[in-house]
Amino acid sequence: MTTMSSDADPTTAAQGPTNNGHPPVDPAPRPRATAEEVAAAFEDTKLAQVLYHDWEAETYDEKWSISYDERCIDYAKGRFEAIAGDEPLPYGRALELGCGTGFFLLNLMQAGVAETGSVTDLSPGMVKVALRNAEHLGLTVDGRVADAEGIPYDDATFDLVVGHAVLHHIPDVEKALTEVLRVLKPGGRFLFAGEPTTVGNLYARKLGQATWYATTNITKLPMLRTWRRPQQELDESSRAAALEAVVDLHTFDPAELERIAASAGADDVRVRTEEFAAALLGWPIRTFEAAVPEEKLTVTWRLFAYHAWKKLSWLDETVLRHIVPRGYFYNAMITGVKPSR
Repeated sequence: MTTMSSDADPTTAAQGPTNNGHPPVDPAPRPRATAEEVAAAFEDTKLAQVLYHDWEAETYDEKWSISYDERCIDYAKGRFEAIAGDEPLPYGRALELGCGTGFFLLNLMQAGVAETGSVTDLSPGMVKVALRNAEHLGLTVDGRVADAEGIPYDDATFDLVVGHAVLHHIPDVEKALTEVLRVLKPGGRFLFAGEPTTVGNLYARKLGQATWYATTNITKLPMLRTWRRPQQELDESSRAAALEAVVDLHTFDPAELERIAASAGADDVRVRTEEFAAALLGWPIRTFEAAVPEEKLTVTWRLFAYHAWKKLSWLDETVLRHIVPRGYFYNAMITGVKPSR
Protein backbone atom coordinates (compact mmCIF):
# COMPACT_ATOMS: atom_id res chain seq x y z
CA MET A 1 0.00 0.00 0.00
CA THR A 2 1.37 3.36 -1.01
CA THR A 3 1.70 5.92 1.75
CA MET A 4 0.49 9.44 1.15
CA SER A 5 1.54 12.66 2.80
CA SER A 6 -1.16 15.10 3.85
CA ASP A 7 -0.39 17.49 0.99
CA ALA A 8 -0.03 14.87 -1.75
CA ASP A 9 -2.47 14.64 -4.64
CA PRO A 10 -4.83 11.81 -3.65
CA THR A 11 -5.50 10.60 -7.17
CA THR A 12 -1.81 10.13 -7.98
CA ALA A 13 -0.72 8.92 -4.58
CA ALA A 14 -3.36 6.21 -4.48
CA GLN A 15 -2.06 4.62 -7.65
CA GLY A 16 0.78 2.70 -6.07
CA PRO A 17 4.32 2.13 -7.35
CA THR A 18 5.27 3.90 -10.55
CA ASN A 19 7.05 2.67 -13.66
CA ASN A 20 9.91 5.02 -14.61
CA GLY A 21 8.19 7.81 -12.72
CA HIS A 22 4.79 7.29 -14.39
CA PRO A 23 1.77 6.02 -12.47
CA PRO A 24 0.31 2.74 -13.77
CA VAL A 25 -2.63 3.01 -16.13
CA ASP A 26 -5.92 1.38 -15.17
CA PRO A 27 -6.88 -1.55 -17.41
CA ALA A 28 -9.15 -0.74 -20.34
CA PRO A 29 -12.83 -1.75 -20.30
CA ARG A 30 -13.89 -4.88 -22.20
CA PRO A 31 -17.44 -4.11 -23.34
CA ARG A 32 -17.98 -7.47 -25.04
CA ALA A 33 -16.73 -10.74 -23.59
CA THR A 34 -16.00 -13.68 -25.85
CA ALA A 35 -17.57 -17.08 -25.25
CA GLU A 36 -14.14 -18.30 -24.11
CA GLU A 37 -13.84 -15.47 -21.55
CA VAL A 38 -17.33 -16.20 -20.25
CA ALA A 39 -16.44 -19.87 -19.85
CA ALA A 40 -13.29 -18.95 -17.92
CA ALA A 41 -15.26 -16.56 -15.72
CA PHE A 42 -17.33 -19.41 -14.32
CA GLU A 43 -14.14 -20.57 -12.59
CA ASP A 44 -12.96 -17.09 -11.54
CA THR A 45 -15.47 -14.92 -9.74
CA LYS A 46 -13.41 -11.73 -9.98
CA LEU A 47 -12.94 -12.16 -13.73
CA ALA A 48 -16.70 -12.65 -13.89
CA GLN A 49 -17.21 -9.38 -12.01
CA VAL A 50 -15.05 -7.49 -14.49
CA LEU A 51 -16.57 -9.04 -17.61
CA TYR A 52 -20.17 -8.71 -16.47
CA HIS A 53 -19.90 -5.12 -15.26
CA ASP A 54 -17.77 -3.97 -18.22
CA TRP A 55 -20.45 -5.54 -20.40
CA GLU A 56 -23.20 -3.62 -18.62
CA ALA A 57 -21.40 -0.29 -18.04
CA GLU A 58 -22.53 1.76 -21.04
CA THR A 59 -26.19 0.70 -20.76
CA TYR A 60 -26.45 0.22 -16.99
CA ASP A 61 -28.12 3.55 -16.24
CA GLU A 62 -30.72 2.90 -18.92
CA LYS A 63 -31.32 -0.70 -17.79
CA TRP A 64 -32.01 0.28 -14.18
CA SER A 65 -33.68 3.64 -14.94
CA ILE A 66 -30.82 5.47 -13.18
CA SER A 67 -30.74 9.24 -13.46
CA TYR A 68 -29.02 12.16 -11.76
CA ASP A 69 -32.06 14.36 -11.37
CA GLU A 70 -34.53 15.01 -8.57
CA ARG A 71 -36.03 11.51 -8.72
CA CYS A 72 -32.81 9.65 -7.97
CA ILE A 73 -31.35 12.40 -5.77
CA ASP A 74 -34.39 12.01 -3.51
CA TYR A 75 -34.07 8.22 -3.62
CA ALA A 76 -30.38 8.24 -2.64
CA LYS A 77 -30.82 10.79 0.14
CA GLY A 78 -33.89 8.92 1.35
CA ARG A 79 -31.89 5.73 1.75
CA PHE A 80 -29.19 7.64 3.61
CA GLU A 81 -31.62 9.30 5.98
CA ALA A 82 -33.65 6.13 6.53
CA ILE A 83 -30.79 4.41 8.30
CA ALA A 84 -28.22 7.10 9.20
CA GLY A 85 -30.82 9.41 10.67
CA ASP A 86 -30.37 13.13 11.11
CA GLU A 87 -26.62 13.49 10.52
CA PRO A 88 -24.69 16.80 10.41
CA LEU A 89 -24.03 17.46 6.73
CA PRO A 90 -22.06 17.64 4.57
CA TYR A 91 -19.33 15.06 5.07
CA GLY A 92 -16.00 16.26 3.70
CA ARG A 93 -14.66 13.45 1.51
CA ALA A 94 -16.62 10.33 0.60
CA LEU A 95 -15.72 7.07 -1.15
CA GLU A 96 -18.10 4.86 -3.11
CA LEU A 97 -17.06 1.23 -3.09
CA GLY A 98 -18.14 -0.79 -6.13
CA CYS A 99 -19.37 2.45 -7.64
CA GLY A 100 -20.95 1.13 -10.81
CA THR A 101 -21.87 4.22 -12.80
CA GLY A 102 -21.65 6.38 -9.67
CA PHE A 103 -25.38 6.37 -8.99
CA PHE A 104 -25.28 6.43 -5.19
CA LEU A 105 -22.37 8.77 -4.46
CA LEU A 106 -23.05 11.27 -7.24
CA ASN A 107 -26.67 11.64 -6.21
CA LEU A 108 -25.70 11.90 -2.53
CA MET A 109 -23.22 14.64 -3.44
CA GLN A 110 -25.92 16.49 -5.35
CA ALA A 111 -28.12 16.18 -2.27
CA GLY A 112 -25.45 17.85 -0.15
CA VAL A 113 -24.38 14.74 1.79
CA ALA A 114 -20.69 14.99 0.76
CA GLU A 115 -18.47 17.70 -0.70
CA THR A 116 -15.90 15.69 -2.68
CA GLY A 117 -15.73 12.05 -3.68
CA SER A 118 -13.73 9.09 -4.89
CA VAL A 119 -15.09 6.08 -6.77
CA THR A 120 -13.67 2.57 -7.02
CA ASP A 121 -14.83 -0.52 -8.86
CA LEU A 122 -13.28 -3.76 -10.06
CA SER A 123 -14.71 -2.98 -13.51
CA PRO A 124 -12.74 -0.44 -15.61
CA GLY A 125 -15.88 0.20 -17.65
CA MET A 126 -17.87 1.22 -14.60
CA VAL A 127 -15.16 3.56 -13.31
CA LYS A 128 -14.97 5.18 -16.74
CA VAL A 129 -18.72 5.83 -16.84
CA ALA A 130 -18.85 7.01 -13.20
CA LEU A 131 -16.10 9.59 -13.82
CA ARG A 132 -17.81 10.71 -17.02
CA ASN A 133 -21.08 11.16 -15.15
CA ALA A 134 -19.31 13.13 -12.40
CA GLU A 135 -17.70 15.40 -15.00
CA HIS A 136 -21.05 16.06 -16.68
CA LEU A 137 -22.53 16.98 -13.29
CA GLY A 138 -19.61 19.25 -12.39
CA LEU A 139 -18.71 17.23 -9.28
CA THR A 140 -15.21 16.89 -7.81
CA VAL A 141 -14.54 13.15 -8.02
CA ASP A 142 -11.49 10.96 -8.66
CA GLY A 143 -11.55 7.25 -9.40
CA ARG A 144 -9.56 4.03 -9.36
CA VAL A 145 -10.03 0.50 -10.63
CA ALA A 146 -9.72 -1.39 -7.37
CA ASP A 147 -10.64 -4.52 -5.44
CA ALA A 148 -12.88 -3.86 -2.42
CA GLU A 149 -10.77 -6.31 -0.42
CA GLY A 150 -7.73 -4.04 -0.91
CA ILE A 151 -8.82 -0.42 -1.17
CA PRO A 152 -5.96 1.68 -2.67
CA TYR A 153 -6.20 4.63 -0.27
CA ASP A 154 -4.36 5.40 2.96
CA ASP A 155 -5.63 4.88 6.47
CA ALA A 156 -8.10 7.49 7.75
CA THR A 157 -8.64 9.13 4.34
CA PHE A 158 -12.43 9.38 4.21
CA ASP A 159 -15.22 10.82 6.33
CA LEU A 160 -17.84 8.60 4.69
CA VAL A 161 -17.83 5.34 2.70
CA VAL A 162 -20.95 4.32 0.79
CA GLY A 163 -22.04 1.65 -1.63
CA HIS A 164 -25.18 0.47 -3.36
CA ALA A 165 -25.77 -3.18 -4.29
CA VAL A 166 -22.08 -4.01 -3.88
CA LEU A 167 -21.54 -6.17 -0.77
CA HIS A 168 -23.24 -9.18 -2.34
CA HIS A 169 -20.61 -9.15 -5.13
CA ILE A 170 -17.60 -9.28 -2.76
CA PRO A 171 -16.15 -12.72 -1.93
CA ASP A 172 -15.04 -11.82 1.61
CA VAL A 173 -17.51 -9.24 2.97
CA GLU A 174 -15.91 -9.05 6.41
CA LYS A 175 -12.48 -8.39 4.88
CA ALA A 176 -13.95 -5.62 2.73
CA LEU A 177 -15.63 -4.01 5.74
CA THR A 178 -12.34 -4.20 7.62
CA GLU A 179 -10.77 -2.28 4.72
CA VAL A 180 -13.64 0.23 4.81
CA LEU A 181 -12.98 0.88 8.49
CA ARG A 182 -9.25 1.24 7.78
CA VAL A 183 -9.75 4.04 5.23
CA LEU A 184 -12.36 5.80 7.35
CA LYS A 185 -11.34 8.51 9.77
CA PRO A 186 -12.12 7.78 13.44
CA GLY A 187 -15.81 8.41 13.93
CA GLY A 188 -16.42 8.16 10.17
CA ARG A 189 -19.50 6.38 8.89
CA PHE A 190 -20.12 3.68 6.31
CA LEU A 191 -23.49 3.05 4.71
CA PHE A 192 -24.42 0.37 2.19
CA ALA A 193 -27.87 0.03 0.62
CA GLY A 194 -29.55 -2.17 -1.97
CA GLU A 195 -28.29 -5.52 -0.65
CA PRO A 196 -30.54 -8.55 -1.31
CA THR A 197 -31.99 -10.45 1.61
CA THR A 198 -32.04 -14.23 1.34
CA VAL A 199 -35.84 -14.52 1.20
CA GLY A 200 -36.24 -11.43 -0.98
CA ASN A 201 -33.71 -12.67 -3.52
CA LEU A 202 -35.60 -15.96 -3.82
CA TYR A 203 -38.91 -14.43 -4.86
CA ALA A 204 -37.28 -11.64 -6.92
CA ARG A 205 -35.39 -14.14 -9.09
CA LYS A 206 -38.46 -16.33 -9.58
CA LEU A 207 -40.53 -13.31 -10.62
CA GLY A 208 -37.78 -12.10 -12.96
CA GLN A 209 -37.36 -15.51 -14.61
CA ALA A 210 -41.12 -15.93 -15.11
CA THR A 211 -41.45 -12.43 -16.60
CA TRP A 212 -38.50 -12.95 -18.98
CA TYR A 213 -39.89 -16.30 -20.16
CA ALA A 214 -43.38 -14.90 -20.69
CA THR A 215 -42.27 -11.70 -22.44
CA THR A 216 -39.73 -13.30 -24.80
CA ASN A 217 -42.22 -16.00 -25.82
CA ILE A 218 -45.35 -13.85 -26.17
CA THR A 219 -43.44 -11.38 -28.36
CA LYS A 220 -42.81 -14.18 -30.86
CA LEU A 221 -46.46 -13.89 -31.89
CA PRO A 222 -46.83 -12.09 -35.24
CA MET A 223 -49.04 -9.31 -33.85
CA LEU A 224 -46.49 -8.55 -31.08
CA ARG A 225 -43.20 -8.82 -32.97
CA THR A 226 -42.61 -5.08 -32.85
CA TRP A 227 -42.36 -5.54 -29.07
CA ARG A 228 -39.52 -8.05 -29.43
CA ARG A 229 -35.88 -7.07 -29.17
CA PRO A 230 -33.58 -8.38 -31.93
CA GLN A 231 -32.54 -11.95 -31.20
CA GLN A 232 -28.87 -10.94 -30.98
CA GLU A 233 -29.70 -8.54 -28.13
CA LEU A 234 -31.76 -11.18 -26.35
CA ASP A 235 -28.90 -13.67 -26.71
CA GLU A 236 -26.44 -11.14 -25.29
CA SER A 237 -28.80 -10.49 -22.37
CA SER A 238 -28.99 -14.22 -21.73
CA ARG A 239 -25.18 -14.48 -21.71
CA ALA A 240 -25.01 -11.54 -19.32
CA ALA A 241 -27.64 -13.20 -17.13
CA ALA A 242 -25.53 -16.35 -17.03
CA LEU A 243 -22.63 -14.30 -15.68
CA GLU A 244 -24.97 -12.56 -13.24
CA ALA A 245 -25.47 -15.91 -11.51
CA VAL A 246 -21.69 -16.00 -10.95
CA VAL A 247 -21.19 -12.41 -9.78
CA ASP A 248 -24.05 -12.45 -7.24
CA LEU A 249 -22.23 -14.25 -4.46
CA HIS A 250 -24.30 -13.59 -1.36
CA THR A 251 -27.71 -12.91 0.01
CA PHE A 252 -28.04 -11.65 3.57
CA ASP A 253 -29.99 -12.41 6.69
CA PRO A 254 -30.25 -9.01 8.43
CA ALA A 255 -29.00 -10.29 11.81
CA GLU A 256 -26.04 -12.06 10.18
CA LEU A 257 -25.10 -8.91 8.26
CA GLU A 258 -25.05 -7.00 11.54
CA ARG A 259 -22.79 -9.66 13.03
CA ILE A 260 -20.33 -9.49 10.11
CA ALA A 261 -19.98 -5.71 10.43
CA ALA A 262 -19.49 -5.90 14.19
CA SER A 263 -16.88 -8.63 13.74
CA ALA A 264 -15.02 -6.35 11.29
CA GLY A 265 -14.74 -3.80 14.12
CA ALA A 266 -17.62 -1.39 13.51
CA ASP A 267 -19.58 0.36 16.24
CA ASP A 268 -23.25 1.35 16.24
CA VAL A 269 -24.12 -1.21 13.55
CA ARG A 270 -27.71 -1.13 12.30
CA VAL A 271 -29.50 -2.98 9.51
CA ARG A 272 -32.84 -1.87 8.08
CA THR A 273 -34.82 -3.55 5.30
CA GLU A 274 -37.26 -2.13 2.75
CA GLU A 275 -39.31 -3.03 -0.34
CA PHE A 276 -41.71 -5.93 -0.04
CA ALA A 277 -44.81 -5.01 -2.06
CA ALA A 278 -42.62 -2.65 -4.10
CA ALA A 279 -40.26 -5.51 -4.98
CA LEU A 280 -43.12 -7.83 -5.96
CA LEU A 281 -44.04 -5.30 -8.66
CA GLY A 282 -40.60 -3.86 -9.31
CA TRP A 283 -38.84 -7.02 -10.43
CA PRO A 284 -41.37 -7.95 -13.13
CA ILE A 285 -41.33 -4.33 -14.37
CA ARG A 286 -37.51 -4.21 -14.58
CA THR A 287 -37.39 -7.56 -16.38
CA PHE A 288 -40.10 -6.55 -18.83
CA GLU A 289 -38.22 -3.34 -19.62
CA ALA A 290 -35.04 -5.34 -20.34
CA ALA A 291 -36.92 -7.65 -22.72
CA VAL A 292 -38.67 -5.12 -24.99
CA PRO A 293 -37.28 -2.42 -27.33
CA GLU A 294 -36.40 0.87 -25.69
CA GLU A 295 -38.79 2.86 -27.91
CA LYS A 296 -41.76 0.96 -26.46
CA LEU A 297 -41.03 2.35 -22.98
CA THR A 298 -42.87 5.64 -23.30
CA VAL A 299 -42.91 8.50 -20.81
CA THR A 300 -46.39 7.33 -19.77
CA TRP A 301 -45.04 3.86 -19.01
CA ARG A 302 -42.09 5.19 -17.01
CA LEU A 303 -44.35 7.49 -14.99
CA PHE A 304 -46.68 4.58 -14.26
CA ALA A 305 -43.78 2.40 -13.08
CA TYR A 306 -42.31 5.15 -10.90
CA HIS A 307 -45.57 6.19 -9.24
CA ALA A 308 -46.61 2.57 -8.69
CA TRP A 309 -43.27 1.93 -6.96
CA LYS A 310 -43.73 5.02 -4.79
CA LYS A 311 -47.24 3.99 -3.72
CA LEU A 312 -46.17 0.45 -2.87
CA SER A 313 -43.11 1.76 -1.03
CA TRP A 314 -45.48 3.91 1.05
CA LEU A 315 -47.52 0.77 1.79
CA ASP A 316 -44.35 -1.05 2.82
CA GLU A 317 -43.21 1.70 5.17
CA THR A 318 -46.53 2.62 6.78
CA VAL A 319 -48.26 -0.78 7.01
CA LEU A 320 -46.28 -3.84 6.03
CA ARG A 321 -43.18 -2.94 8.07
CA HIS A 322 -45.26 -3.54 11.19
CA ILE A 323 -46.59 -6.90 9.98
CA VAL A 324 -43.97 -8.59 7.78
CA PRO A 325 -40.67 -9.83 9.33
CA ARG A 326 -37.72 -7.69 8.22
CA GLY A 327 -36.03 -10.64 6.51
CA TYR A 328 -38.90 -10.88 3.99
CA PHE A 329 -38.25 -7.43 2.55
CA TYR A 330 -36.00 -7.42 -0.52
CA ASN A 331 -33.44 -4.68 0.19
CA ALA A 332 -31.14 -4.50 3.20
CA MET A 333 -29.29 -1.35 4.27
CA ILE A 334 -26.46 -1.32 6.80
CA THR A 335 -24.58 1.44 8.56
CA GLY A 336 -21.90 1.65 11.22
CA VAL A 337 -19.10 3.90 12.42
CA LYS A 338 -15.38 3.53 12.95
CA PRO A 339 -14.54 3.62 16.67
CA SER A 340 -13.09 6.96 17.77
CA ARG A 341 -10.63 5.37 20.19
